[in-house]
Amino acid sequence: MRIVVTGGLGFIGSSFVNLVKEKNPTATVLVIDKCTYAANPNNISKSVEYLKEDICNVTADDLGDYDYIVHFAAESHVDNSIKDGRPFVRTNVEGTFNLLELARQSKTLKKFIHISTDEVYGDIDVGEADERFDLLGSSYYSATKASSDLLVLAANRTFGLPYIITRTCNNYGSHQHKEKFLPTIIRSIKEGKEVPVYGDGQQIREWIDVNDNVEQIYNLMLSDEVNEIFNIGTGERYTNVKLLEKVADELGTSVKYTFVEDRLGHDRRYALDSTKLKESGFDKEYKTLTDFLKEEVKKLK
Repeated sequence: MRIVVTGGLGFIGSSFVNLVKEKNPTATVLVIDKCTYAANPNNISKSVEYLKEDICNVTADDLGDYDYIVHFAAESHVDNSIKDGRPFVRTNVEGTFNLLELARQSKTLKKFIHISTDEVYGDIDVGEADERFDLLGSSYYSATKASSDLLVLAANRTFGLPYIITRTCNNYGSHQHKEKFLPTIIRSIKEGKEVPVYGDGQQIREWIDVNDNVEQIYNLMLSDEVNEIFNIGTGERYTNVKLLEKVADELGTSVKYTFVEDRLGHDRRYALDSTKLKESGFDKEYKTLTDFLKEEVKKLK
């Protein structure tokens, strides 16, 4: 089995690569990553192949023959997309298009696994979004991810490209980049610093342990499922203020925070309906945020 993993040096991508090598040590894995700020070569097994390259520039010769492309590579920081959306259009749209053009000409491809996000659904005022929910981009990040989802669907409809799209909620884990929300909270609370909170802090987000997410992606990759979209969510949701207080409580301390001007276009609530995943035979008991925080506390002792 040969797998091409784009963005394999990032937080979620590297977790997937390591899971593949753990479950199938003989699998050949080619990681393609242009190694930007969020990438860390030390995150992955030394037994994988690595190509430092922008996915917009990857060629068929670079890829060789492969069974699966698992496409994690993306510009993903919403604040950065507000400052400059151009890199998001280039990587998330043009980069995905280039990979699809290569994949549809492959003689060996079994599936193109496209990793998306719950943000493509935009605000969920009430209830939960299932896979048939309309796509609504509130930022250049979510709009370009929604665009890339549509490109995958178009490649399937027009050229018969076999695909799986996964849309997951906020990931957390022990080697996440320090600028992400949860690591920033933990670091600030440990250091006794005041945490800035956008708006009124009542934005609701859903959370999943990165290892649970990549396990579901791996299972979907090897399953008989094809040409389907799956939400991967846990139902564990908190307002941003509640999350701050939860982290502080697990760390055995208090938290100081101050409200700052809200982010432009800030979505209020994300909520995934993951019934389809469960009913397709992929039900599992997910690790909770409390479990993760307790492990982080042990590391501090």
